[in-house]
Amino acid sequence: MEPKTIFFDIGGVLLTNGWDYPARDKACQHFGLDLIEIDKLHSFIFNVYEIGKITLDQYLDTVVFNKPRKFSHEEFRNFMLAQSEELPGMIEWVSNLKRNTDHRIIAINNEGREMNNFRIRKFGLKNCFDAFVSSCEVGMRKPDPGIFLIALGIAQTTVEESIYFDDRPMLVDAARRLNIRAYQHETLEKTKKILEKYL
Repeated sequence: MEPKTIFFDIGGVLLTNGWDYPARDKACQHFGLDLIEIDKLHSFIFNVYEIGKITLDQYLDTVVFNKPRKFSHEEFRNFMLAQSEELPGMIEWVSNLKRNTDHRIIAINNEGREMNNFRIRKFGLKNCFDAFVSSCEVGMRKPDPGIFLIALGIAQTTVEESIYFDDRPMLVDAARRLNIRAYQHETLEKTKKILEKYL
């Protein structure tokens, strides 16, 4: 069956991951922080931030500003946000796809609210997607099957009518366990070829 709804992850597909290990390493070097200490605290609380239970400043209070620092929340927050970059060609291609197809195109992404809003606004992602099913808004994150079920409900579509792209094999597998056609995004060209088989 030809898919009627195309679901994409954002981080690792259209954009770099917003706050992954390399970004934290870069921040620790820039601000003179202990990466091991920061990473331990990050692992403890970041999931809570991504499902919208705490703000970015509350996350930073736990992870970075648990002791006096010579820099401000604003300086650190701005550095965090600046790590987001567009991946080659993807935003242009997805936005063109959205303009030239009757298929619904919806994002399913794990992201904290402030970072999510920043990335949508900065990179014009509303031109790419009809809707955003973001972990911070729905209170659950991939690989929780619930977030995929919410996305199907928002799209008013079935698993048979859907196709999903994510850069992480674990999350591809999570979608496949619900019988959604899911593929690992590796490059723009590979993803285009997969979609061309269906559209």
